Amino acid sequence: MAGQTDTVIEAILLAIDEGKLGPGDVIDEQALIARHGISRTPVREALIRLETAGLVQRNARKGAVLFKPSLEEFLGIIEVHARLEAQAAGLAARRLTPALAQELEDIVRACEEHAAEFGSSCPADYYQLNLRFHEVIARAAGNPFLIDLIKTNARKLMGYYRARYRYPGSVEASARDHREIATLITGHKREEAEAAMEAHFNYDRGTVMDLLAAVG
Repeated sequence: MAGQTDTVIEAILLAIDEGKLGPGDVIDEQALIARHGISRTPVREALIRLETAGLVQRNARKGAVLFKPSLEEFLGIIEVHARLEAQAAGLAARRLTPALAQELEDIVRACEEHAAEFGSSCPADYYQLNLRFHEVIARAAGNPFLIDLIKTNARKLMGYYRARYRYPGSVEASARDHREIATLITGHKREEAEAAMEAHFNYDRGTVMDLLAAVG
C-alpha cells in the first residue's frame, strides 16, 4: 500500500513540475485510480500526505485541489523560499565539486543561449532550464533536508514562477541573474552568492498581484 501511495504522490508532483497541474486545479482522483490500477485508499492517503505538506487543499465543492495562495500567503511563502534558496547558494559556494561546477556552467550557458535566441517567446521551455539551474545548486549544497524543503516550497508557487517568464525581458533578466549567481558560487563567495540568490526572488507586491491575476 505504501508503494502505491508513493507512486500517486510522485505522479502528482511530476504533474506540478511539468505544469500539467496549476494552482486551484482539481486533482482527478478517478483518473489516478484508473491510470495506476489501484483502489481509492492509496489515492486518499497520498492526498492527505500532500495536504499535510501544504500542497493540496480540500474544497467542499470540488474535492482535492492544488494549493492556491492568497496574496499574503504568496508573500509569506516566497520570503521563506528566498532564504532557503539563498542558503543553498551559500552552501554551494563552500561545497561545490568540480563535476557540479561543470553542470552549473552548462546549465547557465543553456539559459543564456535560450534567452538570446527566444527571449520570452518560449517561457515553458525556459522554465525547465530554470528548474535545472536551481536543482544543480541545491545538490551542490550537499544537504538533502534543505533540498526537500526547497522543493516543497517551490511547488507551492511553481505555477506563478512559470507565469513570470511570459513577460517581455523576464527571461533575459533571469539568465543574467543565473550567470551572476553561478560566478559567485564558483568563486566561493558565500555571502555574495546568498545575497544575489535572495535578490533573485525579490518579487515586489505589485509583481505578485500581477502573477496572481495572470494565473487566475
